[in-house]
Amino acid sequence: MEEEKTGCNCEKHTIRTEEERRKLMNRLSRIEGQIRGIKGMLERDAYCPDILTQSAAVNAAVNAFNKELLASHIRHCVVRDMKEGHDEVIDELVATLQKLMK
Repeated sequence: MEEEKTGCNCEKHTIRTEEERRKLMNRLSRIEGQIRGIKGMLERDAYCPDILTQSAAVNAAVNAFNKELLASHIRHCVVRDMKEGHDEVIDELVATLQKLMK
């Protein structure tokens, strides 16, 4: 039931190189810093358009993270599964793309 809440398929894992993991973690750390910055702006009663500009930057950063992770997933996981005859990976990819495009 927890899988439904989080969307996590806990039976599957992705092995990443240290460099891939480091790049993704660095992106997330920058996003985390941007979020902390927005919280600070709210605490200081910053002007709404200034906060919205920073919020838009966070959205762009999250989208960039998603694009990088999705590209890696297609290049590695999807290709591997297709080569192994696991065609259901295409349905999983389509469902993932639909979630990202909401």
